[in-house]
Amino acid sequence: MKWYIGAALVLVAALLLESGLLAYAMYVVLGVLVVSRLLARSWIGNVKATRECEVTTAEIGDQVPVRVVVRNVGKLPVPWVLLEDMLTRQALEQRPPRLKVKGRRFHIAMLRAGKEIVLRYKLECRQRGYYQVGPLMLESGDVFGLHRRFRVETEPHFFMVYPKIVTLEGYELASRRPIGEVMLTHRLYEDPTRIAGVRPYEAGDPLNRVHWRATARTGTLHSKVYEPTTIAGATILLDFHAGGYPSRGEPYRSELAVMTAVSLANAVYEMGQQIGLVTNGRDAADRIRQEGYEHDPRTRQSARRSGAMQEKSERLQPIIVETRRGVEQLQRIRETLARVELTDGMSFAGLVLETSGRLPRDATVIAVLAEVSVETAAALGNLKREGFAVTAILMVMDFKELEKGHGRLLAEGVRDVRHLARPEGLPTLCQQQVMGRGQFTPTITEEVAADGADMRPEWMNRLPYELDSPEE
Repeated sequence: MKWYIGAALVLVAALLLESGLLAYAMYVVLGVLVVSRLLARSWIGNVKATRECEVTTAEIGDQVPVRVVVRNVGKLPVPWVLLEDMLTRQALEQRPPRLKVKGRRFHIAMLRAGKEIVLRYKLECRQRGYYQVGPLMLESGDVFGLHRRFRVETEPHFFMVYPKIVTLEGYELASRRPIGEVMLTHRLYEDPTRIAGVRPYEAGDPLNRVHWRATARTGTLHSKVYEPTTIAGATILLDFHAGGYPSRGEPYRSELAVMTAVSLANAVYEMGQQIGLVTNGRDAADRIRQEGYEHDPRTRQSARRSGAMQEKSERLQPIIVETRRGVEQLQRIRETLARVELTDGMSFAGLVLETSGRLPRDATVIAVLAEVSVETAAALGNLKREGFAVTAILMVMDFKELEKGHGRLLAEGVRDVRHLARPEGLPTLCQQQVMGRGQFTPTITEEVAADGADMRPEWMNRLPYELDSPEE
């Protein structure tokens, strides 16, 4: 617009001064401005594009091929056009990136009338997630650089990368309560509500085991034999509140939490038991914008925003996969965990309060936590007092915070606490307990060096990022 105003003012001055040469030059400038504006609009409007990507689900390590065809359907050649098939900032700016691009995603070229350009590239999936490919952003303009036009073309394509499943060495997170639904061969915990038979009395049998009717009938003492049972299945509570995942540890801790949750779900599913998932994270599909594109944005930033995904979402509704058996349960949980993202909406204590009425009592509650606040410990303690079997898995990296969290859980009656700091410890997660025999359990038994060295456990020196040193 400033070019038009400037040319018009100079033209008025030329007419007042009766300068014919200057007036003629201004007429030419105004003509060039008008014609170039019309041509730029026509050129960008005649460029059409289509995208070919048939992949909707993938595993970590897979490559997703993408093919974009851009064609000039007009009768005039387009002197230059800049093409960019957009990807979300979250997928590219993270280090290491979630998606690695192999091939040509950007291109600038001249398009003759009726000709086409093909962009081919592959996306290597390095981390789980729900990703948006496209739309295609087009930029063109006149040869003088006076006018630029931007346009968003093609509908975005979405595909999902499933989280990695790690095989666990022995699932030992079942409830230790003496009442359950599945018979055991190991008779350490017996169900007093299920009588399997009668045997002669043995020294040491308590009086409540004596079968008085059989004793009266036979004249000798007899004791009851109970069936050993346990509670089957689990409900996983995944804490995905952003406050528990500092940026310095991301995406390491959040990805480890998701990997832990899906591995536990797979272990329970393979045993034929019921499994469910509850989390306070957000579903990536909630923040996708498929409509409302600006058809003629004036700037490159507007063109990017018109086809981008929403960056923030204060989700207050939990994501729930009901606890049940079935061949589709594991797949539903994997899909949910593939799309889940951190959010500032609902705290873990609020999640427990919101969903406790929907948790089945015949399944162990496994809480995957990034931190243990007072509210979180109290919420799990309430579940314990309500009769639930509760197990906590802590993704805490600071050993002082780990001790503090364990103390809070212990004060609330939650004694089955596990710790996980690295993916290498996941296979043996079910065979260790925090402050017990876990190989990644931090202890305070290390001697302090004479020069004042800190008391960091050895596993902290192998983390992919630096932790603050504990106070001496």
